[in-house]
Amino acid sequence: MHEVNDRSRDIGEFVPAPDDDMLICRCEEITKGEIRKAVHEGMWTMTEIRRYLRTGMGLCQGQTCAKLVKGIVARELGVSPATLEPATSRAPMRPTEMRILGNEAEDNKSS
Repeated sequence: MHEVNDRSRDIGEFVPAPDDDMLICRCEEITKGEIRKAVHEGMWTMTEIRRYLRTGMGLCQGQTCAKLVKGIVARELGVSPATLEPATSRAPMRPTEMRILGNEAEDNKSS
């Protein structure tokens, strides 16, 4: 078993596979090939993959793709998926205009 964070080891070159066009993260439209290539470019943790490709950051927040992404990363690294720490989960954020917040405060006063 290899240590996940041992970045001195060589995982080999990226070799395209016939199923690399398979969509893994539907929300962000990320393919298996993009994930595999990211691993070979140095993204070895789930958090790095998430920040680099945005897997698991869409509407479903990784509910449909997290296990698939983890399995792909583990396979490329030659480790068990259990050795990979999950990416940090955060609530989805959306920009809010200040006028909306201002209107909300005025609505509360008139109630």
